[in-house]
Amino acid sequence: MSKEIIVERGTKTAYREGSKIIKQFKAGYPKSAVVKEAFNHALAEESGLNVPALLEVKNTGEGWALVIEAVEGKTMAQLMAEQPENLEALMEQFVEIQSDIHRHTCKQMGRLKDKLNAQISSLRDELDASTRYELHVRLENMKPHTKITHGDFNPTNVLIGADGKVYILDWAHAAIGNASADAAMTYLQFALEDQKKADLYLKLFCKKNDIAMQYVQRWLPIVAAAQMTKKHGAEKEFLTGWTQVVEFE
Repeated sequence: MSKEIIVERGTKTAYREGSKIIKQFKAGYPKSAVVKEAFNHALAEESGLNVPALLEVKNTGEGWALVIEAVEGKTMAQLMAEQPENLEALMEQFVEIQSDIHRHTCKQMGRLKDKLNAQISSLRDELDASTRYELHVRLENMKPHTKITHGDFNPTNVLIGADGKVYILDWAHAAIGNASADAAMTYLQFALEDQKKADLYLKLFCKKNDIAMQYVQRWLPIVAAAQMTKKHGAEKEFLTGWTQVVEFE
């Protein structure tokens, strides 16, 4: 059976094989990380969120892989690119999907605060001790929540099926925590590509959830530091600029 490559990234390649999507990780990629992603995916399913069914975790001989149900449809990223005139309506739908995730909880998922603290602590070569201290203090003072946060919620991870159903993809970074932290992560991902989309997203998210924009902005230095652990080059430099603990106007 032929393989139709969907996306290739540093540590993984996703391809379609008949009615299945194979998310193939490179040889040497930690088995524990693959199993953790599979566990989060299963927990999202069991929490009532609409995700493609996880079918199998296996070693293909080329490394570990997740086998997931293939769903016909288009991502929100594709729809936004194809329908720029409908951007605001699509962004409102995108925000509603994320807000619905935040209405769910799951005791078995890891804590977002623990993950963020560990990521900040790992940046000894990138951020000085004073900056890391200020980030840890700000994080500690944030309200603890037990909402499911996706951790990588962007338009490429939302699929609108041919049947009109919404499917949420890629649960590698999911955790339990504060919805505004998740929103700050999404904002930064938009800002890396398009500041106007980032501003529209933040406005709609805050309006939808009756959250002060300043509160989401207080999370930006924290999540920018966390994202630095995953980025390189110009993207990492962009995020470094967001790590200063200041008050936004």
